[in-house]
Amino acid sequence: MKIALIAHDGKKADMVHFLSGFKQKLKSSNVQLVATGTTGLHIEKAGFEVTRVLSGPLGGDAQIAAMAAQKELDMVVFFRDPLDKHPHEPDVQMLMRICDVHHIPLATNLASAELMFKHLNTISK
Repeated sequence: MKIALIAHDGKKADMVHFLSGFKQKLKSSNVQLVATGTTGLHIEKAGFEVTRVLSGPLGGDAQIAAMAAQKELDMVVFFRDPLDKHPHEPDVQMLMRICDVHHIPLATNLASAELMFKHLNTISK
């Protein structure tokens, strides 16, 4: 299983804290993590193995969307900051649309991510 992880600047600490709660499950489930640049750096520093792509504003969101379109992802977790402006918002919208088109589970907040991660073993391609 391959999961993409993205977090806006104000949500990166939330992403690391969230993943820490599932560290054992992620290791025992043989899950591959891929993340946008800076988010991935935070995740690596927390002790997770993760493949990093470009940062979001530099095209990382688009890279993740391309993986989703090619059916290389099983799930996307994108902790968005809805109260801040983001210059790459069109890329964010494209990623969300691609996930919808290709039926890829997408969590955009802690509550939905927790529900999906609690059922990691039952989600499959």
